[in-house]
Amino acid sequence: MSLLSENIIPGNHGKIFGTNAKEQIDLDRIKNKVLTLKGIKDITINSEIFPREFTVYTSELVKVEDIENQVKLTGFHAIPKDLFEL
Repeated sequence: MSLLSENIIPGNHGKIFGTNAKEQIDLDRIKNKVLTLKGIKDITINSEIFPREFTVYTSELVKVEDIENQVKLTGFHAIPKDLFEL
């Protein structure tokens, strides 16, 4: 593992996660729960595709594991996508 695969670095590119949540209310619960973490600047949700995706933007280094654990508290999962699209 590396710094980039285990953490979300600050900036305007963010980190994309897939989730098994389907309903907008569940996606909003995930967003609100993740926003409670220190260093989270914003979260955008892409509900137009399946599985649903959300992108996390940070103002400081945040561990991917912390995001995954916060989402688990809502009863859903968050799976980080690849670092860069090929």
